[in-house]
Amino acid sequence: MKITKLTLAYLLLTLGAITMLLPFVWMILTSLQPATAALTGPPLRLPHAWQWLNYSRAWHTAPFARYCLNSLLVTLLTTAGQVITSILAAFAFTHLRFYGRRLLFNGLIALMMVPGELLLIPNFVTMTRLHWVDTYAALIVPWLASIFAMFTLRQAFSGPTFTTYYAAKLDGASDWQYLWQILVPANRSTITAVAILQLIGSWNAFMWPLIITNSETLRTLPVGLVTFTSETGADYPLLMAATVFVILPLLILYLFLQKYIIAGITRANLKG
Repeated sequence: MKITKLTLAYLLLTLGAITMLLPFVWMILTSLQPATAALTGPPLRLPHAWQWLNYSRAWHTAPFARYCLNSLLVTLLTTAGQVITSILAAFAFTHLRFYGRRLLFNGLIALMMVPGELLLIPNFVTMTRLHWVDTYAALIVPWLASIFAMFTLRQAFSGPTFTTYYAAKLDGASDWQYLWQILVPANRSTITAVAILQLIGSWNAFMWPLIITNSETLRTLPVGLVTFTSETGADYPLLMAATVFVILPLLILYLFLQKYIIAGITRANLKG
């Protein structure tokens, strides 16, 4: 009976893994197809003639070096900003006592229920009034704080650390010293996981950079993929080759840091 359950579990996991991998396999195979054969025949088939030059053509069709620089700059600054503001907010909600703390926290959690698409127009109007449209400030400043990151770190900081906190206070440590010298090092796996998840989200962001930038010099990598589409259709081999440029850095990053993501989410007691 135990072997049957174990076999069924492995079969389901294998099926799930194959389902998740199929889009990536299709993307790579399509990126190596000739343009005339991309949409003809079965979707998952080996190319008759491997078009490795598609990657070179895709790279030179659009200024991907500039897109990479913009994506890197925006991703690093927004991730750093979100981590710092989330650490400070999580510490305030767990260790400081002030009037309206619970009401403020519940209000922030309620905002998580609002779909991000509903905030696009108010955010765009705000950026317009600040004259920040088509600037790096519009790409970075609205994303320097994250309620999800704050909530995750609050869960981690709510662990059995208050004895240490009061002991540190008796020894003369300030809140600032306790936060950065004790609490943050003790929760570095969760903080690392939050940083990686925010980094992935920022790197893949598409809608906001698309509507807030007009000039090509400010476009990010996901927005640069629009170059390969037109009113008459898309050049799928080049589009898929460019998509590989977008996901490859994150794929390598995830392979090296996946254990920190799993450990951090587990430590923060997040489920589903």
